[in-house]
Amino acid sequence: MIRLLAKLFIRERDADAPERIRSAYGVLSGCAGIFLNLVLFSVKFVFGLFAHAVSLQADAFNNLGDAGSSVISLFGFRLASKKPDRDHPYGHGRFEYIAGLFVSIAIVLMGWSLLKNSVTIIIHGGEPAYTTYFVPSVIVTGASILVKIYMFLYNRALAKRFSSPALRAVAFDSLSDTIATAAVLVSALVTRFFTLPDWVRPDAWCGVLVSLFILYTGVKTIKETVEPLLGKRPDPAFVSAIEEAALSFEGIGGVHDVIVHDYGPGRVFVSLHAEVMADANLRDVHEIIDSAEKYLSDRFNCSATIHADPIITDDPETARLRAIVLEAIHTVDARLSMHDFRVVLSPSGKTLLFDVAIPFSDPSSDSVLVERIESEIVRMAPECRAVVTTDRTDN
Repeated sequence: MIRLLAKLFIRERDADAPERIRSAYGVLSGCAGIFLNLVLFSVKFVFGLFAHAVSLQADAFNNLGDAGSSVISLFGFRLASKKPDRDHPYGHGRFEYIAGLFVSIAIVLMGWSLLKNSVTIIIHGGEPAYTTYFVPSVIVTGASILVKIYMFLYNRALAKRFSSPALRAVAFDSLSDTIATAAVLVSALVTRFFTLPDWVRPDAWCGVLVSLFILYTGVKTIKETVEPLLGKRPDPAFVSAIEEAALSFEGIGGVHDVIVHDYGPGRVFVSLHAEVMADANLRDVHEIIDSAEKYLSDRFNCSATIHADPIITDDPETARLRAIVLEAIHTVDARLSMHDFRVVLSPSGKTLLFDVAIPFSDPSSDSVLVERIESEIVRMAPECRAVVTTDRTDN
């Protein structure tokens, strides 16, 4: 169905408009979700009333909540596709993450509601279900499972294609609904064909297990959608690919301080420092940096900015002092690394300026490590003074 609707309504198919295509599929998915969930709600609620099946009625309201989630997802995609403006120069891409967060919260609320209803039925009991309209209710429940499986599959496929947290959240919501509805179907069959004591209520016990699973799914998807909003660390594979691509340019001898800012799909900004020869021609360096920025931007669909760090490699004294600093750093902690090393001469002596990269896993404070590094350098090269800048890294 989605493929057919895409052929009818999505006209942008050229590679020059990936964001519009992405937005169009998101809107199409949202509209399909609203329609299907409203149909499921109507049919389930009616037959749930006729069959006196509280679990089927609850599942119907679950679908109504899913329709609301689809509305949120739909508006999220529409807002995320807005172009950058004066107040939002980096675009509105994070609206999609916010939409995914609301969908995830809806999953948690639905799971909590199912859990409370199930526990209430276990403790206080309720009117016997499926004494009438059993067959139509089973048919409706079975058809609902098939519809939800279809919704899960197409939303998951779109989420993978467009790397969309919002569609991923909607897909897992559909999967949770499939399991919840399957539990309703099982409880209906057990209730109808087995004679059980009054205190045994299969639909309620199944509801407890299903609601716990739904709560787990909701919390998991909340975590996945909140992390980009908080500024999670970039994918190490992405950072490595950026570094490898930058180092492929002749004239760039090293790369460090790679920073990735994610403002939503299609709104990724990358900055990094590239080490170049200090005595290289300035125009040549500028040409290399410009070419590298354009290549990174095109290849990784991002906005890349490169800062050139001039380094001296052919001066024996600079090389000697650099070796001393490296030895001092590794004496303090072998996991530490250094970059941006330079020497400043003054009448009072030599000042060594450099940055030290400290792993996030190192529990020591930056100030303690700097003090130890400076002490080692003074011990090994008394004529030098160190000015150390620190940054934290995954490496």
